[in-house]
Amino acid sequence: MSVYDGLPVELRRWLASAALPWCPRAVHRAFRKALAAAGGNPEAALARLDDIESRLLARDRLSA
Repeated sequence: MSVYDGLPVELRRWLASAALPWCPRAVHRAFRKALAAAGGNPEAALARLDDIESRLLARDRLSA
């Protein structure tokens, strides 16, 4: 729980509505990578996480 508590507020909000049960460490790593690629723009980084989650859900539907 302490890892979750240490997440940025916007990332915790995103996780609250995420469709997948993300591991806090994994989502924080993905967020930091997306944030760096987005030039520090948190909205763009969260949009990238939406894209990642959508692809994961699509992959899961194909394999089911």
